[in-house]
Amino acid sequence: MTQFNNFDNKEIDKFDNVAQIWWDLKGEMRTLHVINPLRTRFITEPLTVPSPAILDVGCGGGILAEALAKAGARVTGIDLSTASIAAARHHAQAQGLSIDYRVVSAEEIAASQPESFDAITCMEMLEHVPEPQKVIAACAHALKPGGHAFFSTINRTPKAFLFAIVGGEYILRLLPRGTHTYRMLIRPGELKEWARQNGLEFVRLASLMYNPILNTWKVAPDKEDVNYMAHFIKR
Repeated sequence: MTQFNNFDNKEIDKFDNVAQIWWDLKGEMRTLHVINPLRTRFITEPLTVPSPAILDVGCGGGILAEALAKAGARVTGIDLSTASIAAARHHAQAQGLSIDYRVVSAEEIAASQPESFDAITCMEMLEHVPEPQKVIAACAHALKPGGHAFFSTINRTPKAFLFAIVGGEYILRLLPRGTHTYRMLIRPGELKEWARQNGLEFVRLASLMYNPILNTWKVAPDKEDVNYMAHFIKR
């Protein structure tokens, strides 16, 4: 599949198996659709380049990629789940969107297209690979100087275990069961250090906060909670 080995076949199989429900707005992926406007705003607000070239790493079925394309970006979406890429291509075509979807790794893109993208997004993906720091390194290598990198993941804390895994997957069913493994979750300090080692300067962090009573989500700036997003710039 790829000359690089920073992937887990079990994780790829997991997303192959849910590929047909990416665009079911009432299904187990519905949470990604609900938070997508919040993620999209966090990404697009600081971008000043007209029609930016954006690489979406771990794009899955294309939920974020389509939103970025609709916002005017030239989007390349990559994922190692062949079934997810097929679902993304099919849905984009039905929407009349031109998105370059590829079954390749971030490392391959970095090797073939160094310093090619104005912005790179890697959302809800780092916690699914054996060595997330290598993905961050690849993203930094593929990013233009002055470009923006956006990562989102889940904090490795007892609260995250209770809320994201036990509550989110097994009680509230916000995501399919077994989506996350606690030991693979990433603390903000770890993410910031990996980014710093690869020439990415930290800009801001925000958390996506869920209210189970109102069934609503909001962005909490400067808060390190369960689900967080981080923004960096390649200097």
